[in-house]
Amino acid sequence: MSASSITSPARAGIALLVFGGLAVAAYGLGQTPGAIGQRQSFALLAGAAFGIVLQRGRFCFLCNLRDLLRDGDARGVLAILVALAAGTIGYAAVFGAWLPNPFGGRLPPTAHVGPVGPALALAAFVFGVGMAASGSCLSAHLYRLGEGSPTSPFAVLGAVAGFVLGFLTWNPIYLALTVETPSVWLPAHLGYPVWLVATLAVLGALAWLAQTRAKPATPSVPHPGVAHAVFVERWPPAIAGLLVGAIATLSYLRVAPLGVTAEIGSAARTAASAAGWLPDTLFGLDGLRGCATVVKETLLSENGLFVLGLVAASFAAALVSGRFRPAAPTGGQIVRGLVGGALMGWGAMTALGCTVGVLLSGIHAGALSGWIFLMFVVLGVVAADALGRRLRPIQAPG
Repeated sequence: MSASSITSPARAGIALLVFGGLAVAAYGLGQTPGAIGQRQSFALLAGAAFGIVLQRGRFCFLCNLRDLLRDGDARGVLAILVALAAGTIGYAAVFGAWLPNPFGGRLPPTAHVGPVGPALALAAFVFGVGMAASGSCLSAHLYRLGEGSPTSPFAVLGAVAGFVLGFLTWNPIYLALTVETPSVWLPAHLGYPVWLVATLAVLGALAWLAQTRAKPATPSVPHPGVAHAVFVERWPPAIAGLLVGAIATLSYLRVAPLGVTAEIGSAARTAASAAGWLPDTLFGLDGLRGCATVVKETLLSENGLFVLGLVAASFAAALVSGRFRPAAPTGGQIVRGLVGGALMGWGAMTALGCTVGVLLSGIHAGALSGWIFLMFVVLGVVAADALGRRLRPIQAPG
């Protein structure tokens, strides 16, 4: 039986079972004595909320950028900018309580404030090329697993391989390009008020630029009710962005900054370490801020539960909205997924995160590394798209 043949009541029933299972699992984790169970429970629920917002808001960094550049549709880019603004305000409130004096030489606890240097720029550029090749960023591939994407499983598999390659190239890159690069936290140089105002001003300017490229929107047919707007139609950019910013703030407050690659990278590191492929020491890696990878000793970490909740909830949301459309992969989709995923995996390992862990959480935290990642990941996407357009006429049959 194909996905399209499943009736709406059946899809809703399956979705309710998934959400119910997540709720029961979160409750069970929360009953574990001590703080660990509470953190794990929250991570699972936060991942589920994030998956719903990603799926219903079509919150994909690559797709949103291409929508603007190719079609003049600014909705997705505006959702990203709203998410960055909302999360920055939320982080500022947390920082004010946790670290009232930003000039004291300390970084905020666990915030993703990574080193800024040529390694970050190169990794972000390669990640952008991988996004363009595979058709999505890693976070979008995770929610598209829930939609039945034929490319996404291979992109995630390729990312695991890319992480292994990143571990193998880490030491020479670290010694040549990273060891002496600073981790720049903007509030330590500007203070909280100036940093916050400057960040919101830059995001506002980017929103204005996006609007100048936007084409007039096609009038939409009025939806038949609130339920259709919530469960079927794409959520408005302001709603999706505000929800992403809120989830990011609460996740930082309760567990850790948002990130989706720590579990993928840890699985790759564990497997490669067991196979004896990795060097005895990865210089400086475990002392840097970002989506940390470790040799796994438990089945699922907090980040693993976050990713599990993301995929499961996006599957349920896709079922209800009619977006669950599994298909057999073509050879081209397999190749693009593996190659693009490998590039993203290498870039995420070398940059210590992806468009969520470095770009989103980094800019929220006032890290200059977030802005550098944003700049070079966009350059990578634009360069890959330009190369693709030049190659298509050559590849076309004569």
